[in-house]
Amino acid sequence: MAIDIFDVVAEPQRRRIIEVLRTGSASVGDLVERLELPQPTVSKHLKVLRDNGFVNSRADAQRRVYSLQQQPFAELDAWLEPYRRLWEFHFDALGRHLESKESQQ
Repeated sequence: MAIDIFDVVAEPQRRRIIEVLRTGSASVGDLVERLELPQPTVSKHLKVLRDNGFVNSRADAQRRVYSLQQQPFAELDAWLEPYRRLWEFHFDALGRHLESKESQQ
């Protein structure tokens, strides 16, 4: 069952897994070692990430190797875009205000 993308990334351990996978593919064993989490915990979170399209896996001999998928992150980025524009507007206004204060001195 798919859950909302924000529910997926709201969980801190899943964000940690995503952060590791951001630097490249990793096996469950690699993730267990790097994150210092129990294997069942890593596997549980990988299942949620996989079921919701955040990661895919491929067989490599006796292990599964996980990597990030672009689509859910593109959806998050699209959702954030209007807020990014809003913040950029406010930062630009702040910059103009500071420059005008600086030129008045």
